Amino acid sequence: MPWWGYLLIVIALLGGIAIGFFLARKYMMDYLKKNPPINEQMIRVMMMQMGQKPSQKKINQMMNMINKQQQK
Repeated sequence: MPWWGYLLIVIALLGGIAIGFFLARKYMMDYLKKNPPINEQMIRVMMMQMGQKPSQKKINQMMNMINKQQQK
């Protein structure tokens, strides 16, 4: 195989990696836009909708529970 054949293989490999990276990045950005991660404000609103008065201590406990579940 001539040297330009190897060069074409390397170029195709690098191009595939670049295209795959940008497609995966776009997919993740769209996913996070549709399903945003839970933050303190969302927990506060959820507790108020359930009829509870959210204190900062309760919100911190909920955030810690969620973070522990996500790490498993």
